[in-house]
Amino acid sequence: MTDHPHCVALLVAAGQGTRAGEGPPKQYRVLAGQPVLRRSIEAFAASARVNRVHVVIDPDHRTDYHAAVAGLSLPSPIIGGATRQESVRLGLEALAPDRPALVLIHDAARPLVSPELIEATIDALDHADGALPVLPAADTLKRLRGAHVEGTLPRDGIGLAQTPQGFRFAKILAAHRTARDTTFTDDASIAEHAGLNVVAVAGSRRNAKLTTAEDFVMAEALLAGSGTLRTGFGYDVHRLGPGDHVWLCGVRIAHDQSLVGHSDADVGLHALTDALLGAAALGDIGQHFPPSDQRWRGAASHVFVAHAAKLIADRGGRVEHVDVTLICERPKIAPHREAMAARIAELLSLDRARVSVKATTTEGLGFTGRGEGIAAQAVATVRLP
Repeated sequence: MTDHPHCVALLVAAGQGTRAGEGPPKQYRVLAGQPVLRRSIEAFAASARVNRVHVVIDPDHRTDYHAAVAGLSLPSPIIGGATRQESVRLGLEALAPDRPALVLIHDAARPLVSPELIEATIDALDHADGALPVLPAADTLKRLRGAHVEGTLPRDGIGLAQTPQGFRFAKILAAHRTARDTTFTDDASIAEHAGLNVVAVAGSRRNAKLTTAEDFVMAEALLAGSGTLRTGFGYDVHRLGPGDHVWLCGVRIAHDQSLVGHSDADVGLHALTDALLGAAALGDIGQHFPPSDQRWRGAASHVFVAHAAKLIADRGGRVEHVDVTLICERPKIAPHREAMAARIAELLSLDRARVSVKATTTEGLGFTGRGEGIAAQAVATVRLP
């Protein structure tokens, strides 16, 4: 709890998002490794000025919702209505018993909202009933009738509204209650209709609403160009012993021996896990999965890779590229290389083109040359905020 007025964020995520093309509703689609909704939630949860984040959802999206917010500490979702306006009102009604002083109403499909914009919206409520981010109209405005251009509109004094739209809670709840029989395009319109004092703060072009497939492409490009690139290196060795197969980079390969280890001894995925952890400065595989812990006896190594990838995603990072080199005389890797790369791409939710799997020998030298074991090296490139 802070010394500031009690402020809650209400994220509206009850829409269908059909204009975004094939796939789940846009708020549940993955953007740079994370669901859109999760990015929006984390933006508000990270603010010291926001005491709690609530989400309004469609009841048919419960499964998608719980998958998107797994691991986050959130109140139960609020069930929305048939329209955005009704969903917001239902959300406000659900919050009324807690009597917050301020509320920020935000479109869940605006995942790139900045801390500065959240702060500016809250600050504006010190001297107003409502506040909303506004972008000045940069393009010439045309009045249309179908495809026919009928005239040009003056753009002076014209702005494009964004969210979060902030309000004094009791006043916007009362305004929504009186507006139930009229359709409005946003919450600021409802506040204006009720005679509330609404002020504008500077919006951000980065804070665009994701509506079409093209919007997702542009948002991916924005995220790809931000943050710091980090590189991690991993190395692992396991000896060979009795058995009839080996696991390498998540692929089971018939062989006259097996790799020996506490888990399934997949040297490729172990080296990759260490590379991922190293890129994010999160320790090594032994710290997260100690060999002394019986839970990991015989475990499939894809669990370790998924864990490292989740830690990176939880920090707002994304894996950009990985490169694994297997070092052995046998088995031959070439027939399995594509399957290995595809499996790694699947584990990391990466495009196949961002995964490299190679193999080499030591020309008969050393323990790998003598067929006593298999080694692996891995390099991971990660982008972190």
